[in-house]
Amino acid sequence: MSNEINSFSLAVSDAEIADLKTRLAQTRWPDSDPAGDWSRGVPLDYLRGLAAYWADGFDWRKAEAALNRLPQFTTEIDGQVFHFAHLKSRHSGAFPLVLCHGWPGSFVEFAGIAEALANPDDPAEAFDVIIPSLPGFGYSKPLSCAGWGMPESTRAYATIMERLGYARYGAHGSDIGAGIAGHLASYFPDRLTGVHVASDQQTLVHAGVYLPLPADLSDKEKAELDAIKAGLRDGDGYMRQQQGKPQTLAYGLADSPVGQLAWIAEKFREWTDPKKALPDQAVERDALLTNIALYWFTNSGGSSAQFYWETAHAKTGWTAPSGVPTGWAVFNTHPLMRRIMDAENKIAHWTEFTSGGHFPAMEQPKLLVEDIRKFFRRLR
Repeated sequence: MSNEINSFSLAVSDAEIADLKTRLAQTRWPDSDPAGDWSRGVPLDYLRGLAAYWADGFDWRKAEAALNRLPQFTTEIDGQVFHFAHLKSRHSGAFPLVLCHGWPGSFVEFAGIAEALANPDDPAEAFDVIIPSLPGFGYSKPLSCAGWGMPESTRAYATIMERLGYARYGAHGSDIGAGIAGHLASYFPDRLTGVHVASDQQTLVHAGVYLPLPADLSDKEKAELDAIKAGLRDGDGYMRQQQGKPQTLAYGLADSPVGQLAWIAEKFREWTDPKKALPDQAVERDALLTNIALYWFTNSGGSSAQFYWETAHAKTGWTAPSGVPTGWAVFNTHPLMRRIMDAENKIAHWTEFTSGGHFPAMEQPKLLVEDIRKFFRRLR
């Protein structure tokens, strides 16, 4: 097996950009939207406007150039190509930190905070930043075979860090990325100094399904949790589809940019700061479209969905036990969050923010960067 690491840069062709614009212009839209709001999905008028901006206002070349300012590479592990960004700090002795994205994110999620983490004014706060792309996501594709789930991806991330020469490092993640970071600590406790997790109220919903709840929850607390779960229940269709029949979904996402746009924009509307009415108010519009455009140009809508199938059908779950120090940054917090996720107050670093949501690196980058710095100060 080759350990070769190859330089990489994004280079979408003019023909691909022209094809996107043609497809957007030729979209066959639904002929009705009875509700006209978000209660049944993405509203027709909103999506028309966002698609029009994607076609005529969004500048992919500008976004591409910004992303290419991050040094990027590929390497092959067990037959699968992995893409990753690797920004070395200008400060000597910087601490290596792997940033782990989830769905429907990408390495774009962390592009806006990489420089702040790598090159702060204080050299003691500096990180070497590594941002791998999950298998099937972005340029970590095509999928070489079935079986690329949480354990396999975790071990691949560890291999990337090993090939880069990092024997000890920290990890940060949210969504799937939180699972990857936690599994790194579980599988390689001698390498991980700490794991920093970003979370939001979505975690409470999944906790009620996948994790044992505290035995002493009051009836009032149980009712609050049930209300949160009920409020988000209509939004879990994406998970059932991706866990059950991701290949069927892939055909629509591969053929229709508006389909891909709606599939991701809906999640950004539901999972970002609820005080923001629209997804492109919670996340800057061009950043949102850069992430979605990456899915489109790499044709990774369907392949990324395979990760959910793999995890749903694996013997291992989303979480893994570890004795490695763990820190939590909770955005759009709720009083039940720590009560359920850290009932015995064993997590030494626990920070709660009333703002933000599921994508803090894009929604509240300064808050996230500072919390990462604070957590790792004692673990370098």
